[in-house]
Amino acid sequence: MQFFHRRGLNVLHYNLLLVGFLTVVSCSSLWKKDNEKKALARVGDTYLYRDDVAPLLNTSMSPQDSASFVTNYINNWATKQLLLSKAQINLPEEQLREFDQLVANYRTDLYTRAYKEALIQQKEDTTINEAQLKKFYEEEKDNFRLKEKLVRLRFIEMPQQFLNKEEVSTRLRRFNEEDQSYLDSVGVQFRKLNFNDSIWVPISRVIREIGPLNYENEETYLKKSQFFELEDSLGVYLAKVGDIREINDIAPLDYIEPTIRQVLLNRRKLDYIRKLEIEIIDEATKRKEFEVYDNGK
Repeated sequence: MQFFHRRGLNVLHYNLLLVGFLTVVSCSSLWKKDNEKKALARVGDTYLYRDDVAPLLNTSMSPQDSASFVTNYINNWATKQLLLSKAQINLPEEQLREFDQLVANYRTDLYTRAYKEALIQQKEDTTINEAQLKKFYEEEKDNFRLKEKLVRLRFIEMPQQFLNKEEVSTRLRRFNEEDQSYLDSVGVQFRKLNFNDSIWVPISRVIREIGPLNYENEETYLKKSQFFELEDSLGVYLAKVGDIREINDIAPLDYIEPTIRQVLLNRRKLDYIRKLEIEIIDEATKRKEFEVYDNGK
């Protein structure tokens, strides 16, 4: 117990000196580099240096905030070092060897992964053309069965007191160039709108946007080429359905194109990594940097 008691007094004494020093000088001058590394604390044979802590300090900190930060950092560092020392003494040797191997494996994986990612960013071609997308789509169609109904529709939500509801309804249903121009001009009065009926939307999204619509009544309203009007206490909902894809239908290419593009990029990435690993082995073998010994001979 005396050891910990004395250590607390020493840390307190040091911290008081550090606070006074930081009050007089700025953070930048405190961490000015010297030819000789300055130690802040020691646990056994392990030292904590100013250079270890300096990058963690924010230049906007006041001297008092910096002192408080450094004090906390030193105490946390010391606690970890002391616990580590105790663990190395008291844990079974077998467990320590296992942990050391895990640390070594993690270090190797971290370095090699970062290196491979850097090479990939330099070399990887991220271009996927339409022919590649269509080819993959045709070959894998059966893997793209829908688990949710898709809808393409034009949609408007307007306040109940909107005066020209009938005209908006007619123009949304017909939707020629003049109608589109008119609807765009009054669109600021709508609560919600979607005039792009070329985009496939999951039914769950449609139900979220149209309050009176739900999974019990959606089959009544969400039919190909159907126009419907619904109303609740929040507003009036007008929609013209363009097309429908049912559950278990093959997903449209334009809907799953982002997924296909990512799959192709991931495959290309894996192929590049495999090629890289083979080339590294071959090169090391030719330079006699890598050898496999037959211990049976």
